[in-house]
Formats: sequence, structure tokens, C-alpha cells
Amino acid sequence: MSFDFLTSLFSNLWAIFLIIVFFGGSIFVHELGHFLVARRRGLKVTRFSIGFGPAIWKRTAKDGVEYRLSWIPLGGYVALPQLADMPALEGESEVEVANLPPISYTTKVLVLVAGAVFNVIFAFGLATVLWSVGRPEPENVTSTRIGYVIEKMALPDKTIVPSPAAKADLREGDNILAIDGTAVHSWLDVLNGIVFGTRTDATGERISVFTIERNGVTRDFTINPIRTGEENFRKVGIDAAYAVLIKNVQPNTPGAHLGLLPGDQLTAVDGKPVWGLPSLSAALSSTKGTAQVLTVRRGTTEARLPFVSPGAESTQLFRGVEFTTNWQLLHQTPLAQVKMILTNTLQTFGALLHPQGDIGLQNLSGFIGIGRGFWDALKSDHPANFVLWFTVMINISLAFFNLLPIPVLDGGHILLATVAKLRGRPLPMNFILTTQSVFMVLLLVMMLYVTVFGDIRRLVNDYRADAQTKEAAAVQEKKAAEPAPAGK
Repeated sequence: MSFDFLTSLFSNLWAIFLIIVFFGGSIFVHELGHFLVARRRGLKVTRFSIGFGPAIWKRTAKDGVEYRLSWIPLGGYVALPQLADMPALEGESEVEVANLPPISYTTKVLVLVAGAVFNVIFAFGLATVLWSVGRPEPENVTSTRIGYVIEKMALPDKTIVPSPAAKADLREGDNILAIDGTAVHSWLDVLNGIVFGTRTDATGERISVFTIERNGVTRDFTINPIRTGEENFRKVGIDAAYAVLIKNVQPNTPGAHLGLLPGDQLTAVDGKPVWGLPSLSAALSSTKGTAQVLTVRRGTTEARLPFVSPGAESTQLFRGVEFTTNWQLLHQTPLAQVKMILTNTLQTFGALLHPQGDIGLQNLSGFIGIGRGFWDALKSDHPANFVLWFTVMINISLAFFNLLPIPVLDGGHILLATVAKLRGRPLPMNFILTTQSVFMVLLLVMMLYVTVFGDIRRLVNDYRADAQTKEAAAVQEKKAAEPAPAGK
């Protein structure tokens, strides 16, 4: 067993441990809110569980509460017989509910809302830390300027068509101010404005109105997005503008022979501005033997590096080069962070429910997707910052999701309690149990669907894409290593 394997194994175990701590911690905070408010309001608490199903570990404390960790990591619960007796999820209660005193409507609402409130408080606490230390974001995320317009795009049936952006005459360098009347402040806002768009014209064709600033003049462009890609999202065929910087150059590689140095910024090819890696690739000639000039900014000076195009595989010119871009340390207030996350959540939910929306359950993320998000954050250049940010997002999402008026969730319990309050008498217990059981099954089916057709599908597709990329890189490496044919 190699040392590298052991290092990888232990680093992965550490990452998995951190995922459990942060995600499990978010669930713990939610359930702690229910627990503390329930105890404060004098309710009988029989169990505090992280997870559902049979117990991995359990212990009954002096306060009479059974604390446990359970096998199914899909959430957690605090068993409150006076509030909601749910034997399907929590197991049979050993307490006779009829012998317990009834609780008021106010107490029910306070206890049910407490979980979401604690998640929000926890999120604000972490967001305050991020406000202080900052959240690093690359320029391709903070930019609102178009860096590349794709000329052709493939429809789901493989038909090649002009991209909506090209048809609408969007151009590199255009600055996007708003989409469908909503101001954008980052490329994430741009993508969300497109993907979560729901507008259609009289014929049912999708439309998005881009407010563009070009050469100091502001005007609107009406674009007809198409659905394409693995997720079948709405797309228009644009990429963000960002600086292309050289992070590292391996010796004795084409990049080193070209004369590139760490810290260089690639600014132009044959005088055509470089707005990002896609525009750089597009500017390289596909005709072998073509003489070109790469302009780079090196400190306060400018260098011109002549080269000869290698032809169709022009990107081989930069083999051995590691690219990066400018990073900005964002110090958003906790309120601004939570507002942004909540806005994105509402956009997703709105597009999911809107009849003209193109978002489906298969586009959502389940527990595997959440774990993968934590994993990606841990592998980033700034793991602590991004794990904090992702945990803030998870807690706001948990708060929002749990307050939806769906039986089994906290919001559903509030709905049933409100109906009983308006009726002036309790709802029949058989009705409550049947409703909870039906929606529990529906919720589990939905989660299974999201996991299989969302999370697992993306994992498989990404694995295949990664394998194809490695195979193509290996072929190019082999070609580059082949000696040139001897001259005659």
C-alpha cells in the first residue's frame, strides 16, 4: 500500500468527517431550536434524534429524554407527543398522549418555527465571520461583462443552430446591467436570470430581455434562450469576461518555450483582446503554420511574444501552463449574504412551480449533491471560507424548506394547527396520521427521484466527461512526444 494512497485515504476521511460535522451540525442546530423552545414552553420531550430509523447509539439522560444517532441521515427530529405524534417517522411513543395536558396554538407555532429560526441565527453567526474574514471570489464569478459569445450551439437532438446571443448581436465586452428588469451584480446573477427565467412571447417561445451597456450607450436586447446541455437549462451562449493570468509554467514545455512567465496577463492575440480562456482559444488560428503574436502585460511593461500556430490543436501551445485570474475578497454584510441566498432559493422555487419554467426536480440537489458541494468547497484554494459560505447556504435552505406548508415538515404542522384553530376543534387523529403518512411517502419518493435523476446522474456524467478529458489529454501528450518526421 503506497504512502500516496494512505495520504489520499486519510485526507478523504478527514473531508468526510468535516462534511458530517457541518451538515450534521446544521441539522443539530435545527432540532436544538425545537428542543429548547419546547422545554421552555413546558412540553413533554421523549426523544432527540439526529437521523431517522433504528439507533446507532442512544442514551436516556436524567431528564428522561432519549438522545440518539440514527442510521438514516435524512434529517432529525424531536419527539413531542403533545405537538405531533408521528409513529411512522419517530417510532411508537411510550407516553400516553391523552394523559398529557393540551398545548395552546401559540405554543405550537413557537415550537415549530424555532427550528428554522435557529438555522437562520446560526447562518447569521457564520455570515458574520465571513463578513470579517471575507469570501474570495474569482473574476469570472464577480464579472458582469461578456467575455465570449458562442457562435453555434447544439440542441438536445444534436442539431447545430446559431446561439441566441449571436443571433441577437451580443458582443464581447458588452456589460450586462439587468435581465428581465432585474439588476445583475455578478455572473451568478446573470446565469440565474437566464436559467430561472420564465418569460415567453405570444407564440410560447422563450424570451429574455438583456439590458446592455455598450460603448457608453444602454439598450435592450430581446433574446430567445434555448434549452441545452446536460441539465437542459435555458442558455443563450455567453461566457464571463475575466483576466487571464499565468500562475505557473512548467520548464521545458511549449508554454515555457513561448516565453511565458508566472504573473503574466494575456491581453491580446494579433491585437484582438483576450476576454477569457474561451476568447483566447477562439483567437488562436486553426491553420497550421500561421504566424501570430501574443501580447502580455508583465508588471508595468508589455511584451509581444511571436509564435507559429500548431494548427487544429492550437491549445497545445499552452501545455505546461497553469492559468488563474484575479480574485476579489468580498466583505458582504450578514444581511446581504442571507438576502442573496434567499433570493436564489426563491428564484429556484419559483421556476420549479411556474408553468413556463424549465426547472425540474432532476435539476435539484439532494443529500449527495449537498455532500458534493461540501467536498468541492474543501478542495478549493480557500476551503475554510467556502465551507463557511456553503454552510450558511445550507442553513438558510433548511429554514426555507422546513417552513413549506407540507405535512410532515414544520410548515405543514403549522398549517394543520392553523386549520384546527380556525375550526375551533382539533382535526381528527386518523386524518392527521393518514395525511402525514401520505406526504411522508411522497417526500421520500421525491428525495429518491432527486438523488437518482439529479445527484447520481450528474456524478455519472461528470465521471464520463472527466474520463474523456483525460483520454484526450493522453492522446495529445503522446502526439507531442512523437519526434518530428525527418526531412527528405
